[in-house]
Amino acid sequence: MVLILSRTYLPDGTNGKLECEGKLICKTIELPWKMNETKVSCIPEGKYFIKKRYSKKFQCHLEIINVENRSLILFHPANNALQELNGCIAPVTKLSGPGLGLMSRKAFAKLKNLVNPILDKNESVALIIKS
Repeated sequence: MVLILSRTYLPDGTNGKLECEGKLICKTIELPWKMNETKVSCIPEGKYFIKKRYSKKFQCHLEIINVENRSLILFHPANNALQELNGCIAPVTKLSGPGLGLMSRKAFAKLKNLVNPILDKNESVALIIKS
């Protein structure tokens, strides 16, 4: 499975749309691009892979692996990139401003429902990030 994240960079946040085989899964919000600085920047464009992860804070969620000079880059619910993200990507149902979105938990559930069955079969899920 290949997911395509197409980004729009704005001074106060990065907005995107996440698609699979040309079909929209959800919109996304991220921090603005700040040269891949830890906890203040979105991650660089490129190809990554996704795996399942569990933590007390986010329960079952998704991790983007092998991000250069970064760790624990996750897909998890959030509606305000500057207040709730440290470099992660938040799926949202609707964009409401730069780095701002609505109904993130609903969008995140949709993403997990699509990706988890593939990961459960030990098949790969690639994420291609582009502008």
